[in-house]
Amino acid sequence: MTTFEAEPPARGSWGAGSRTIVDHPAYQAETDALLARFADQPPGPDLDPYQALLLDREELPDPSLAGSIHPAVHCEDLTIGTLAARMYRPPTDEPRPVLLWLHGGGFIGGDLRDIECATSGIAAAGNIIVVSLNYRLAPENPYPAALHDVRDSLEWIREHQAELNGDGRIAVGGQSAGAALAAGACLLARDEGRPLPDRQLLCYPSLDLDQDTESYRLFDGTFLSIAPGRWSSAQYFPSGELPATAVPLRAESLKGLPPALILAAGRDPLRDDARNYAARLENDDVPVRLVEYAGTMHAFLNFPAVLSAARHAIELIGADLRAAFPAP
Repeated sequence: MTTFEAEPPARGSWGAGSRTIVDHPAYQAETDALLARFADQPPGPDLDPYQALLLDREELPDPSLAGSIHPAVHCEDLTIGTLAARMYRPPTDEPRPVLLWLHGGGFIGGDLRDIECATSGIAAAGNIIVVSLNYRLAPENPYPAALHDVRDSLEWIREHQAELNGDGRIAVGGQSAGAALAAGACLLARDEGRPLPDRQLLCYPSLDLDQDTESYRLFDGTFLSIAPGRWSSAQYFPSGELPATAVPLRAESLKGLPPALILAAGRDPLRDDARNYAARLENDDVPVRLVEYAGTMHAFLNFPAVLSAARHAIELIGADLRAAFPAP
């Protein structure tokens, strides 16, 4: 069972107010050990990309890496339309805000089971109800299917506040591709005149396509590759000019979007997506807080059993939510 013990104090910061780097010697050492563990795994069977994807979707998370559900949290399976979801309820009988959470996986993979240590930990640390969604995946369901799943799930949560024990306040967040869907859903709600979430939480978000950034040049291939021409991107993104709800960094304006917490990983090819989106939000007068975890890699929240940066981030997200949604 994974517990959330106090972490050593983080070291170092830069910027002012809304921008912080969190650093600790353990972060790089633990990440190096995990990357070496992955590198030592024997190669899988020689399959075409789609068959390999189907095999990967069947693989369950390893608790020695992914951790387990927080012991204080109550879990309940839900169905939102035709989609599977799971609710994590904190240890309180009082109505609380609801956070819709979206897993990563490059828009083609991933599952809510991969991140249950994080989602349940956020529920406990943030005193918030977390609804984790299995949205539709490409190639079977390319853009905008997953985006519409997020839009419809936010609407479903608004309509089912009483049975969820929600208090009317709603946030949306996710990791990597899930963070892109969260950001895209906020843009979609703004542009369609729908109610906006009260807060967005974007963890190492993928917000553009074929980025030529410093972090891409430095870190591509460190756990993740975002090199142009990827098979996964071709399965999800439409051809031709991409709409901003698919690549939020290309939005003409970010004005009017919900306040944001953005987490970045220091050794992630997507690091600069997080930095650039935070800067765009700030320039458009959207309150934003950027927290970058130095020394660690993309998807670190998937591995809280071995990465103390992940455990620190879970507590940080929880603290952010408690501040954003104080008890009445």
